[in-house]
Amino acid sequence: MKHPIQPIEIVDEIARFKKNEIVRFLLDAGQFDMNSLALMQFSDEDRMQFAQLIGYSVSGFGDLSYVDDDTFSATELMRKNGKSELDARLETLEETLNNARQLLKPVVSSLYHIAEEDLDTKPTW
Repeated sequence: MKHPIQPIEIVDEIARFKKNEIVRFLLDAGQFDMNSLALMQFSDEDRMQFAQLIGYSVSGFGDLSYVDDDTFSATELMRKNGKSELDARLETLEETLNNARQLLKPVVSSLYHIAEEDLDTKPTW
């Protein structure tokens, strides 16, 4: 199960993740900064969550090396369309599935000798 995506808020006209004040305090007052944390062994999932908890900007979030495309796409849908996390993740996965179907059409058509346009009906694969 993935960590939840933090809510998004507008701060000084910039879309940011709603920061957790305790996490932000620990980063600012603690012995570790972002550079020292980058050298430590944490999962990409935890790094994504941390960036959100410190109030990272949504626009810069997708540029972080550890952010996966699905999470960033869902975040963008949340920001642009005000979708809930669940709806945004679902739409992102549906789009990924539809893209895969389109890419596989020629392969399935050739493999099973089915015209590509016949594969436009409700998919069974």
